Amino acid sequence: MPRTFSVSDSILVGVSPATAYRQVSDPALMGSWSPENLGATLRGERREAAYVGMTFDGHNKRGPFRWTTRCTVTAADQDRLFRFRVHAIGRTRPLLPGPIATWEYRFEPDGDGTRVTETWTDDRRSWPDAVANAFDRLATRGHLFADFQRRNIRTTLANLKKKLESAAETV
Repeated sequence: MPRTFSVSDSILVGVSPATAYRQVSDPALMGSWSPENLGATLRGERREAAYVGMTFDGHNKRGPFRWTTRCTVTAADQDRLFRFRVHAIGRTRPLLPGPIATWEYRFEPDGDGTRVTETWTDDRRSWPDAVANAFDRLATRGHLFADFQRRNIRTTLANLKKKLESAAETV
């Protein structure tokens, strides 16, 4: 069965694009709304805003399994686009290099809020479909990554909306 290499979803959030971008482009905060990510450790120079070339280690869990990924920001277009690629993985440190995935977040003004679109792209292009499908089913307890990530994206966006809108209400 051929793979689906990219899935995305979007949600309308009742905050400005600047507010949504500022939160999503800080990888350390991702654990606040992601069902798998626990946050990130920024590597190198810390700046106030994300920038192209910034690297971070993402800390993740799925059930009893934990792993760390090395990621590099490939787009940081203030209030519009944040993208990073995942290019190494390991249990406690990202020791195994290779193309894994790209995550992208777009922010578009929509009425009084922002349409946030999250996209996952499978960068394992050199893997034969049968091998990738077998690995995916093992790693996700029976699902292909595209289906698994579709649900994760939906959960992430719903959690992001709830968190951002509840923070906006307390201001």
